[in-house]
Amino acid sequence: MVQHLKPNPAIIYPDSDGQPMSDNTKQFRWIVVIKENLELLFADRPDVFVAGDLLWYPVEGDNKIRQAPDAMVIFGRPKGDRGSYRQWEEDQITPQVVFEIVSPGDRLRKMFNKFKFYEHYGVEEYYVYDPDTHELIGWLRSGNVFEVVEEMNGWVSPRLEIRFQLTSDTLEIYHPNGQRFLTFVEIAQLREQETQRAEQERQRAEREQRRAERLAEQLRALGVEPDEGE
Repeated sequence: MVQHLKPNPAIIYPDSDGQPMSDNTKQFRWIVVIKENLELLFADRPDVFVAGDLLWYPVEGDNKIRQAPDAMVIFGRPKGDRGSYRQWEEDQITPQVVFEIVSPGDRLRKMFNKFKFYEHYGVEEYYVYDPDTHELIGWLRSGNVFEVVEEMNGWVSPRLEIRFQLTSDTLEIYHPNGQRFLTFVEIAQLREQETQRAEQERQRAEREQRRAERLAEQLRALGVEPDEGE
């Protein structure tokens, strides 16, 4: 009697690892600021995909090999929603730039494992920021290994062309055009200020128009046409 074996079930690649995106409001704020400003930076580039807290599976057939960077940038892949980044379905393109924001719950072993993962699977630039200590560390790929960036203050990312500026109490990141990375609230406040300035300018122009019309009426009352001198 021939025994028919059932095929192995398809490997499932979960869209969640069950871990929270962040451990506190400070870490969450930094993740959102970096991810959203990178989205803004490449808004006009359909071939640049930016993601935050998205599981990345580099190896087909192994759903245990994975990481969920706080933010990552992939050049050469289209924008769009994804449940996870499965590299074999993305033309085998590795995320080129990865960001991690340190939280109080992160242990040295966990951070080391992330470092080795990103180094092994081909990330070009890796940045780690600790918002509690204001320490920023960067690594740049050299062959098959990471080399530390000796001076991060003023460093410009080769891929992203953004600049990192360390102050006494925080990190500031600047777009290539010199605009600082802003929070959503700061962007909304700037938009409101621009709206108010535009409204003030409109009101000023209306006042000038009314003044010119009154002057023209006064000239006509004196028998002078306002345009005669032209």
